[in-house]
Amino acid sequence: MSGRSEHWADIGESTSVRGILLLCAVHRWLGRWPFRLCVYPVVLVHWLLNGTARRASLQYLRRAHEHLGMPVRRPGMWQSLHHFAMFAETMLDKILALGQRYPVDKVRMERQGVLARVRSGQGGLIVTAHLGCLELCQVMAEQVPGLRLTALVHTAHAERFNRMMRRLDETTRVELLQVTDLGPADAVKLAERVARGEFVAIAGDRVPLRGGRSVTATFLGRDAPFPIGAYVLGAALRCPVFTMACLHEGDGYAVQFDAFAERIVLPRGSRDAALAGYAAQFSAWMEQQVRRSPYDWFNFYPFWDQVTHDARNE
Repeated sequence: MSGRSEHWADIGESTSVRGILLLCAVHRWLGRWPFRLCVYPVVLVHWLLNGTARRASLQYLRRAHEHLGMPVRRPGMWQSLHHFAMFAETMLDKILALGQRYPVDKVRMERQGVLARVRSGQGGLIVTAHLGCLELCQVMAEQVPGLRLTALVHTAHAERFNRMMRRLDETTRVELLQVTDLGPADAVKLAERVARGEFVAIAGDRVPLRGGRSVTATFLGRDAPFPIGAYVLGAALRCPVFTMACLHEGDGYAVQFDAFAERIVLPRGSRDAALAGYAAQFSAWMEQQVRRSPYDWFNFYPFWDQVTHDARNE
């Protein structure tokens, strides 16, 4: 694929809110296996018809296998289909988590650094990736009164998703905020939330459709563009930065928070080098998560060949 391949945000949103709610109802009244019987045919059709996603899944799995030396055979079509099925299962868990219906005893938390800040009334920035079921931080919110999280997204479906979440649980403490262009006014609003002791989460593995640059970092042995938005925002907020992953573990999940930087510093004379350094640090963190649970990185577009902001404007 060339660097002119379609941008991830242009691929479209094929998820139906009504369909999600219907599948949630199937799970609620009949259980997990009837849910699987309903959703797996949908997964198979989507896998067969969406060639871009299928090829991207296979490319990622094979590069993870080659670079990390996983002790399994080279991934093929069956492994790619399993990747899609894992995403469908995780989608259900996302909804259950945000509706406060996911079993708390199936979630193992490693969160000491973040909890200390919450209890002291301090906020921070969390850099995430599309790894597993990040919405299970809602389970932590139940255990820590006062925790509130705003997740920044680049797609136009944030408000629709918020409405669906409120239908499932009016007290949800996780809010999606669409930020097509993250400008100074947005940074001020987010700084106010952090000052109130809230947390802001932003993905570090998706180049936005517009309104931001990218830098190159090596991921799974190949160069790929990574967005700089998280680090620019971190420098503006002047607060501690954490990473967060939520990966499958046994029949549940493990949520892990790690310190990324006490402060993001972007010196005027070496700003680009600093941004590249932070992106490389984040890429190394992502590789650690992929090694732990390779089917939990839900990337279904050409990550290494994605269109960047600069390429779209040439």
